[in-house]
Amino acid sequence: MTNYPVADLLIRLKNAALAGRKVVSIDKTKLILAVAKTMKKEKFLDKLEEKNGKVIATLSIFCKKPVLSDVTIVSRPGLRIYMNVEDMEKRRSPEILIVSTPNGVMSDRDAIKQRVGGEVIARIL
Repeated sequence: MTNYPVADLLIRLKNAALAGRKVVSIDKTKLILAVAKTMKKEKFLDKLEEKNGKVIATLSIFCKKPVLSDVTIVSRPGLRIYMNVEDMEKRRSPEILIVSTPNGVMSDRDAIKQRVGGEVIARIL
């Protein structure tokens, strides 16, 4: 049992990418599934399956290397970080933010399109 399952998912994906593994399995929760679907939409994950209460994610590969290169956990249980739309628009970096908004979990690009802010879960490069 982990304290923050979403961070556990993201770190498992990062470690699998660094170790050259393609498939990661983790226990299923609504937030983990939403984050994984957002990562699939942003093309960091190739395939996403649900089996027996587990989420099985397959990393996307490009030129024999994983697309996912770096993950940074922004919010944690002791310190939540929030960002509004204006702050997201000011950012000029290639990183993608995973944001939990009132409309669900989405990338910063989608949050800017829908004009909603929320809790920043992670930065992905």
